[in-house]
Amino acid sequence: MEPGPGAQAVPGRWGTVVCVLTGASRGFGRSLARLLAPRLGEGSVLMLLARSAAPLAELAAELRGGGTGAGLRVECVAADLGCEQGLRTAVAALREVLPAAPPGRLLLVNNAGSLGDISKSFLDLTDPDEINSYFAFNVTSALCLTSTALQAFGKRPGLSRTVVNISSLCAIKPFKNWALYCSGKASRDMMFQVLALEEPDVRVLNYAPGPLDTDMQLLARTKTRDPEMRQYFQSLQESGHLIDCTISAQKLVNLLEEDTFSSGAHVDFYDI
Repeated sequence: MEPGPGAQAVPGRWGTVVCVLTGASRGFGRSLARLLAPRLGEGSVLMLLARSAAPLAELAAELRGGGTGAGLRVECVAADLGCEQGLRTAVAALREVLPAAPPGRLLLVNNAGSLGDISKSFLDLTDPDEINSYFAFNVTSALCLTSTALQAFGKRPGLSRTVVNISSLCAIKPFKNWALYCSGKASRDMMFQVLALEEPDVRVLNYAPGPLDTDMQLLARTKTRDPEMRQYFQSLQESGHLIDCTISAQKLVNLLEEDTFSSGAHVDFYDI
């Protein structure tokens, strides 16, 4: 893989950063963590959140021991953001770390998300508990974590705060059998657009990483109820059009380094 612009990171080039990354244990989040860590300077904190404790701890050990830069503190929080207790655990961890964090920059990346049951059509979605559980994980947790992080870090003169929402084409285009996923992504995009309006000193980005070669794509091409949709996703995989997570994560890092996007904008992998 040829490195993109900025791929050869100068160690610690971003200075002192408090970085919070959800959904960090696998896929896009794991690739992004590996790219972010070397850019975080002396005294920085990288907080990794995910449901699965073992792969999270493995990633943290890799980042701590991989020559990512002196003085990087890597924290792990294993919590299910879809349940109230898990969200409370994550919120408590943020409130403990962020107020005492060194001054510099706050970067929060809301990456955690799920597809929902794509074997069901719109008319099959009749169980309020199933629907509420989906939105608790995919929308409510992102809102609560972001508001908590921004409050806990606070407004500090000369310091910057950036919030990234990992979005999708599904935020702006409907897909059959993906009622939950599309509406969840659309909700998140709009939610973060409102944040950009209310807090003009916070840099906000909705980044759609493209069709990634992940377990989620495997589900898409095997479990989607509509046969035409299944064939579409299968053709992406067979034609080699799925995107390597590291390539897409590098584009996001480039966007953050250039910092020229309009706050609240939806930027797609293919737009860059």
